[in-house]
Amino acid sequence: MRTEQEMFDIIMGFAEKDERVRAVGMNGSRTNSNVPKDIFQDFDIVYIVTDLESFVDDPTWIDIFGERIILQTPNNMPLFSSGDNKDGFAYLMLFTDGNRIDLSLCPIQKRDNWNGGDKLSIILLDKDEALPNLPAPTDEDYRVQVPSAEFFSDCCNEFWWVSTYIVKGLWRREILYAQDHLNLYVRPMLLKMLEWQVGVNTNFSLSIGKNGKYLEKYLDQTMWGKLMSTYANGTYEGVWDALFAMVDLFRTSALEVAEQLKFSYPYEEDKRVSSYLQHIKNLPAHATDIY
Repeated sequence: MRTEQEMFDIIMGFAEKDERVRAVGMNGSRTNSNVPKDIFQDFDIVYIVTDLESFVDDPTWIDIFGERIILQTPNNMPLFSSGDNKDGFAYLMLFTDGNRIDLSLCPIQKRDNWNGGDKLSIILLDKDEALPNLPAPTDEDYRVQVPSAEFFSDCCNEFWWVSTYIVKGLWRREILYAQDHLNLYVRPMLLKMLEWQVGVNTNFSLSIGKNGKYLEKYLDQTMWGKLMSTYANGTYEGVWDALFAMVDLFRTSALEVAEQLKFSYPYEEDKRVSSYLQHIKNLPAHATDIY
């Protein structure tokens, strides 16, 4: 596997030699001193360029970075993009030695906002000394934010409301419907609540990372075990178990957050919906009335 220095030598060497590349920036985890370094860290690189279309029209120039396992260019994939490249173009490259570069081309006309305001950004090269100065990189925008009472209330309401969709899907024997509502709507509310719990316990001073990837570091083993039990297997009983595990964990976490932040927890909503969930679980398969 090529070293970090070897990768930077290639990235910067191309930029220095090609007159179309006027500046180079970097963002992502390699600019964040709070993120531990490891072998899977991407190189999130931005080339600020003139004549962007000349790069796009002849993609063979990226071969200089090495032999690839796979390439994705989301800007010219109809699944993700309209095909308009005026705002930039990206090459996501995984190489045969395990390194990965996420390389974005930014047109020179947009150089004043090449990083989209991302505070985890640094300038590696500025041939024309034309880029705005940047402060030292910080992850402050990614840290857990203190919720308002309204946000807390909305999170609780969404959790309890959508949980009723899950049991409807399970009773109807529509497991994909049930799983989607469990994972796409209810789980984000649980993770948001756990994020706030971590924030409360750490004075809202840190980030739990993309997709909550650092959450395990800040939950005790009991809480972490309960969270893992909310991931269902491919059976109806497994989804029921996951849902009720999620209910118990959400309640525990939300009560702690409410106590610490002096918020009101919706006890009656919790009681009524929890009773409804259990009632539907026990409802006969051929019932003609819910109650």
